[in-house]
Formats: sequence, C-alpha cells, structure tokens
Amino acid sequence: MKEKITKTLFLTSLFASNMFASDGTCIANDHSRANQKVEYIKFGNFDSWLIRNIKESGIIGGNTKTLYEIAPNGTWNNNNAYRNQGGSPWATSNVLAKVSGITKTNTSVFRELRQGHGYCAKLTTRVEECKVLGLVNIKVLAAGSIYLGQTQEPITGTKNPMSKLDAGIKFTQKPKSVMFDYKVHLSGESNRIKQNGFSKVTTIAGKDYPDCMLYLQKRWEDANGNIHALRIGTMVHRFTQNSGWINNSQFTIHYGDITKQPFYKPYMDLLTGDRTKYAKNSKGKMVKVIEEGWGKAEDTPTHLILQFDSSHGGAYIGSPGNTLWIDNVRMVY
Repeated sequence: MKEKITKTLFLTSLFASNMFASDGTCIANDHSRANQKVEYIKFGNFDSWLIRNIKESGIIGGNTKTLYEIAPNGTWNNNNAYRNQGGSPWATSNVLAKVSGITKTNTSVFRELRQGHGYCAKLTTRVEECKVLGLVNIKVLAAGSIYLGQTQEPITGTKNPMSKLDAGIKFTQKPKSVMFDYKVHLSGESNRIKQNGFSKVTTIAGKDYPDCMLYLQKRWEDANGNIHALRIGTMVHRFTQNSGWINNSQFTIHYGDITKQPFYKPYMDLLTGDRTKYAKNSKGKMVKVIEEGWGKAEDTPTHLILQFDSSHGGAYIGSPGNTLWIDNVRMVY
C-alpha cells in the first residue's frame, strides 16, 4: 500500500515540479503604449479563477482539497478531470491524480488578492505530505508552475508522466518582448534539496531561483505522426533577487541562433533529454516535440511555449518557501 500511495504522490508532485489548445486566438484586450503595441494574453490578468473542491481518498485522510485554475470564475464541487475552460490557454501544476484507486491532489499555485490590482497568481515551492491512515508519512517536494498548454487529467499511471503535458499553443506572431508584473521571495537557502518520496532527502548544490521561459517554435509533423520543431525565438530569465512588486517589466525575445550571443546561457539551449516537451499530434496521440535545431530570425513560428516556475531545478528539486507572484502577462510588438 505504501508503494501505491508513493506512486500517486509521485505523480501529483512531478507535475508540480516544472512543467507546460488553442487556435491562435489567445491574445485579447489590445491597447497601445507609445510606439509599441501591447496585447494581453487571454486571462493573463489573473482576475478570473475556477475553484475546484476535490475530496481525496479516505485511506489518505479523505480531506477536501482546493485546486485553482486560470479560467472563467466558477466553483466545481466534484472530482471531475479538468480541461481548459472558457477559451483559457493556461494550465497549472495543480493536478488531480487517480492511481491504483486512490484520489490525490497537489496545490502549489494559488489565487491571491493583490491590493488595488484584483487577483494575481502565487507560485510556491513546498513539501507535499501524504499520511496513510495516520501511519505512513510520505513527503515530496513540489514547485508551482503556470504555463500555456493543457494537462491530460486525471493522471492515472507512473509511466512517462511528462507525456501528459500538451506543451504550448498555436501562435504565429513575433513579439519583441514579453511583459508582466512580478514579485519574488527566495528561501534564503544556500543549496537546494531533492525530495521525491522514494529515497532520503539529498542536497543539490546551488541556490534555487524562480524562472520564466518563452520559446517560439516552428513545428511540423512527419508521416509517422512525430512532431519536429525549429527554435525561432527564445527568452529565459531567472529571478535571482528578492523584490516587491515590479510592474510592466519587459524581457526581450531573441530570434534565431543565440548560442554565440553574450547573454547566452546553457539553460537557454534547445530542449533535449529531460527538458523535452510533448504535444498532441494530428492523430490525437501525445508525442515528443523534437527540436531539430535553430531556425532563422526571419522564420515565422507556429507555436508558443510560455511557463513560469517557483523553482528552476527540475522535478523534486528546489527550496521550500521559494515563491513567485505573477500578474498582467502581455506581449509587446
């Protein structure tokens, strides 16, 4: 029984540890600023939230847990699987898992009131605990993420869990930058931990930083249903300092091959290995999105991946307490 509970908690936490539809109409609320055009990503003001009240299995306490989704305002008092609602292109690391007959949730993204600005999204790294009949206590580290795409709920098995994340949305524009408001609280720890519920807690060298990743891809599908891509645009930023609210902050999107540019870091490279994303092909099957190389700056993208995380290190790695607040996500042209 401990193995079943561990698998369930493993899945809900993995999806909270770093993850990512639409017909290209994800942009709304146009307005102009000086000589640039600024467009909100739909639901990117984070003032609309769906509240999901989900009852977990009795063997792990039978508590009702609240999950928050970036969608039209509403409340679900059931254990239904979530699919993006009302045209929202956003998904979160808040997930429902049903594994071996056990219902378990994870919540690491929260709706938070922002004085004078409606609501914002609060992403936090935390340790998720699961007590089985009050006897077995399993603890897993989970980070908070919000992203453009869709999670294939409910999570039902441990095999290849990242294949349940449909990464990105259709998008053919070429913005100059992404703009948003943010606030950062770092844990203050010199190193991170890795805590996956299967083995003892280990120390990972280096501080934990929240991050934002934006990738513009030019995708195509081959005769066998495999999805390939060229990287057209890139923006990756790590938040290395505590801050209060910083409004209207812009982050430049760089086009073409950036590997020889002075700002280039290895974590901006093509998505391979554990960083490889998945998407649904024309046959409805989830497959890898294989980045074949760097596209040309003048190429037109087909898809946009945009993701915010409270920790940067991957599954189960981070520092509890790391928190990133995000509001008013816009594209600048």
